[in-house]
Amino acid sequence: MMRHFGVFQWKDDVTEEKIAELWELFDTMKDNIPGILSIEHGNYDSAEGLNDGYTDGFIMTFPDAAARDAYLPHPYHLMVAEKVQPCLERLVVFDFEVPDPS
Repeated sequence: MMRHFGVFQWKDDVTEEKIAELWELFDTMKDNIPGILSIEHGNYDSAEGLNDGYTDGFIMTFPDAAARDAYLPHPYHLMVAEKVQPCLERLVVFDFEVPDPS
């Protein structure tokens, strides 16, 4: 399996309502892009304070790297990115393969 992990720092002028709207749109990718097994996201919630200003994170799961690679240029993903990215101050994305436990 392939994990696609990211963290967001929203621009200061982006409202909580807009953030909720964008996350709702983000969630629709699972039903519109083949190969996405799951999408999870949430607000930073740790007393460690090691988030470096990032406030939200997400994890997407794909069956393999090929499915992730097909997602990246998919028109629906690009449409969602066009709406989310202008609201971001910073973004980090990191992918890793989950070893087969057998």
